[in-house]
Amino acid sequence: MNKPIKLTGALLVIGVILVAANMRASITAVGPLIGTIQADTGLSGALVGMLTTLPLIAFAILSPLAPSITNRFGAENTLFASLITLAVGTVLRSLPNTLTLFTGTLLIGLAIAVCNVLLPALVKQHFANHVGLMTGVYTMSMNLWAALASGISVPMAVGLGLGWRGALVCWAGVTVLAIIVWLPQLRSHRPEVTAKADQNSPLWKSALAWQVTFFMGLQSLLFYVTVTWLPEIVADRGYSATAAGWMLSLMQLCSLPTSFLMPLLAGRRPSQRSFVVLTFCFSAIGYLGLFAGGASLLPLWVAFIGLGGGAYISLALVFIALRTKNPRQTSRLSGMAQCIGYLLAAVGPMLMGWIHDYTLNWTVPLLLLLATVLLLLIFGLGAGRDAYVGLSSDKEHQA
Repeated sequence: MNKPIKLTGALLVIGVILVAANMRASITAVGPLIGTIQADTGLSGALVGMLTTLPLIAFAILSPLAPSITNRFGAENTLFASLITLAVGTVLRSLPNTLTLFTGTLLIGLAIAVCNVLLPALVKQHFANHVGLMTGVYTMSMNLWAALASGISVPMAVGLGLGWRGALVCWAGVTVLAIIVWLPQLRSHRPEVTAKADQNSPLWKSALAWQVTFFMGLQSLLFYVTVTWLPEIVADRGYSATAAGWMLSLMQLCSLPTSFLMPLLAGRRPSQRSFVVLTFCFSAIGYLGLFAGGASLLPLWVAFIGLGGGAYISLALVFIALRTKNPRQTSRLSGMAQCIGYLLAAVGPMLMGWIHDYTLNWTVPLLLLLATVLLLLIFGLGAGRDAYVGLSSDKEHQA
């Protein structure tokens, strides 16, 4: 048997960046086109809303299964298969058929679910001494392409005359590029051998694992609720629909610096509690300002929300890598955290919309978001402590 080649160098870094570029863009591209899709297909509001909810449900279902799939086929091969599935789903979604629209959307969700789980483990395995840096790099790539997809979907559909189907299928090109760059990694698969005790570690009984999981879940809920309803909240403050859309773009753009810098800095420290407190301050200022009302300072509050959001997702991902001892454990914790996280994310927008419809204002939903920010502080202080998920209990590692 030939000795496997160790994954190193610029090609792997580029591959990770391109995989991350595909992890949100095909989902965030849909939101601005929802009205056009509904008008063209005649789907009900509930059904067209499934185009954004279905991937989140797929994330929750497949995330805990991804580590087992990886153990059998290897992380590199599994990621490659996921990229192929993503490309197929993106094409199917754009075909002129309602069945393929939803089938493609489901395939997209399943493919991204695997990438969500495996990328932290891959970073842990191949960049063990640079976990913070690589987490920042791929998180920024993920957020940058997500923001780009939100911003150019309508111009592509209307300005370039591609229509909504053409605008959505274009994102398959980014996936194909990632597939090509990832090809050399297929020969590098090496099964990871871990101790039997580690393989049987009761992760679901670990307090630290649950703190990481709830941190991931609550930040996911906060992000998807905000992405869904921020334009409506801003519009109720007197902004036009176009200006409200730009506020959403502003939020995503402001998330870029913290999504890169936060894990880079946090990865250098054994404890990340101070970064959790800083992130809490960003978000608390933003949501308190949004709650207080008034139109003049809304861009400032939205900017703070973006800074907090970028920091939260990066911290959640870096916690998964830093609180585990090896890539296999990282993959398992990632699957657990993202399963629970996306279940919360899938419920959040619908719940907040129902509360708004019942109360006819945004007071209670915004108070709940502030409560979520407070819970993120509590669970973040636990997840950010200098510890590993243990075999039978959480064990502090020695500084």
